[in-house]
Amino acid sequence: MIFEIINLLGQWIINVIKTLGYKGVFILMLLESAAVPIPSEIIMPFAGSLISKGIFNFWLIVSVGVMGNLVGSILLYFIGKTGGRYFLEKYGKYLLIHQRHLKIADDWFYKHGDKAIFFGRILPIIRTFISLPAGVSKTNFGKFCFYTILGCIPWNIFLTFFGLKLGENWQQVERYFRKFDIIILSTGLVVIVIYIIKNYIIKNYYKNNRGINK
Repeated sequence: MIFEIINLLGQWIINVIKTLGYKGVFILMLLESAAVPIPSEIIMPFAGSLISKGIFNFWLIVSVGVMGNLVGSILLYFIGKTGGRYFLEKYGKYLLIHQRHLKIADDWFYKHGDKAIFFGRILPIIRTFISLPAGVSKTNFGKFCFYTILGCIPWNIFLTFFGLKLGENWQQVERYFRKFDIIILSTGLVVIVIYIIKNYIIKNYYKNNRGINK
């Protein structure tokens, strides 16, 4: 069922790009960075595969992708800054946005600060939601835009380049990065579990024991 949904989504993405061209890439990348579950691992490699056919220009498609990311990130930033976080927590599930996704992005941002905006752009889940805690914490807007652009450039170049090189086999990029996403996400979940055990269960254990000893 999940794979069928992904295939349908992939076909829809392809149709949007074929129909709207650069505008389609911009809109899709905007939605992806605004927390709509549209994978850039499909958008940019497919766009890259069309460069060899003379349909797109490499640096222009990269620029369009980056600008789409920036605008989508800004939207999510202001949602966080203006209190829209509550709305996403309550109704985000209808857009496949779950509280655990927001929690992962929160933990990453508050642990790494402004650097998280840059490095978070290449990590699964985090790259989509990192703009939200940045807005909640009211990170300097200019700094937020700078780090967002800086983080999006290598990611978009990478995906577009591989789509160009693989041509008709561009789907291999998406399959590879989906596996990579799963590995990183699984590692992140393990770290969170360890953190919970260390900071809550063990802490409560010693707290209770101190109470008994007294």
